[in-house]
Amino acid sequence: MLNTDESGRDEEARSGSGNGKKLAFALTAIMLVVVGLRVYFVVKARREAQVVHVNEGPSLGLTQDDYIVPRKMYPHTLADARALDGKPIWVFAGSQMAYYPATQQRVTFVKSPPLLLGAEELEVVNFIEQVSPESVYTRIPRGDRQVFMLFHRKTDPGPLHGVAVGYHEAAGYTFYLDEAFFYDDPHVTYKHWPANIWQAIDAHKAVLGMNELQAQLALGQVSRPGPGEPNNRTVAFDNNGHPVTITFEHKKATKIE
Repeated sequence: MLNTDESGRDEEARSGSGNGKKLAFALTAIMLVVVGLRVYFVVKARREAQVVHVNEGPSLGLTQDDYIVPRKMYPHTLADARALDGKPIWVFAGSQMAYYPATQQRVTFVKSPPLLLGAEELEVVNFIEQVSPESVYTRIPRGDRQVFMLFHRKTDPGPLHGVAVGYHEAAGYTFYLDEAFFYDDPHVTYKHWPANIWQAIDAHKAVLGMNELQAQLALGQVSRPGPGEPNNRTVAFDNNGHPVTITFEHKKATKIE
């Protein structure tokens, strides 16, 4: 006999409706989990694709030197340059800059002045301005007047000297301090260089095994490079009028003449 009781039918309807809601909720939860997992794996795959694996692929042949960027000052005024007063600096542009006897007020130009040598330590005293005569050879443009750095040499701290490091013209000052000097001791910056290499640099001599930067500090930057890439070519160094020719192969001096 069929159940004709209205309350029984209502109870069955409510029970069926509740089961349907539970099923819909379960299906929705499953779909959210599936979508969440898909998003996770897509994001994970994209992140992994962006990772640079430095140990994979061909070697770039970089050395520890290639990761060193010497500090710069970018001076634009005399006040900027005078921030070096009383501080030590070291010569980078060896055998390019002539220096002269000086007082606190002026530089005295002489014939056949000596040149600053690579990695040489100087103590900065002050910066002055002076017009240099046309008869004086200089690698620094003259402008309407030049800027001279007054200094003491570490190896001869008594006398005061002056070297041109910039110039003034209508547009303002131009300095070559960043190109000519290290502001930090290169013996510390390049402390990974072997002791025999530093001994040769400080004695301003070339030895086998040097790379091109080390040879420049030892012999100066006045040179004539042959064909090829740096550290894999033959370079003729002027070496203050005592020419030295070095053949570099794979970042090492293999022949010195």
